[in-house]
Amino acid sequence: MSGTAALVVTIVGLVGVNLWVQVGPSRWQPVTGPVLAVLLLLLGRSAGLSWEQLGLGAGTIVSGLAWGGVAVGVVAAVYAVGLAAPATRRLFLDARHRVGTARAARRALIAVPLGVVVLEEVAFRGVLWGLVEVEHGATWATAVSSVLFGLWHVLPAADGARANAEGGPVGRGVVVRQVAGTVAFTTGAGVVFAVLRHESGSLLAPFLLHWATNGLGILAAAWAWTVRRD
Repeated sequence: MSGTAALVVTIVGLVGVNLWVQVGPSRWQPVTGPVLAVLLLLLGRSAGLSWEQLGLGAGTIVSGLAWGGVAVGVVAAVYAVGLAAPATRRLFLDARHRVGTARAARRALIAVPLGVVVLEEVAFRGVLWGLVEVEHGATWATAVSSVLFGLWHVLPAADGARANAEGGPVGRGVVVRQVAGTVAFTTGAGVVFAVLRHESGSLLAPFLLHWATNGLGILAAAWAWTVRRD
């Protein structure tokens, strides 16, 4: 399969996957995420990408762990500072994560890495980034993968706006603002993830940062709700 054809198939496939992620049973996401990631890797290999071009070269493991470990530490420190002050702690009060400690831990340690991060990193920083980088270089690969990563979050952002309304009416303007803000933020995050992937040569680095942002964020939100109830 040519690189262009593989790129088109990947993008079209991700549209369908995005719908599945939103409407499919959440309990299956930790299973379907890795399966879909494997299928995408096979697609990338069929287009001629090497494991190194997919960010999974054996020689980049140490580099990926080093870059990713530093990134996790930075995120943990930022969250800790934010949770320490009541004025910023309220920013963590996401209604979707108003759950107990055990449930938050399951989400952070199982649902997030298997149901979210594996699929998204393989799709955007692995296959998409690799396909575009081969033809047009790292700058274009970063731009294209990051914009698509931002658009990937349109539906979750709309759901988040409705969830945080706590059952009340949600104006169209509120949803539009949240979607626009989320897309802008995740596009920027996609750039950071892509730079990490390029500098380290490994998917491990953006994987760890992505997990820390989401997984530690869930734990932080659950703790912030607990403190508020107390």
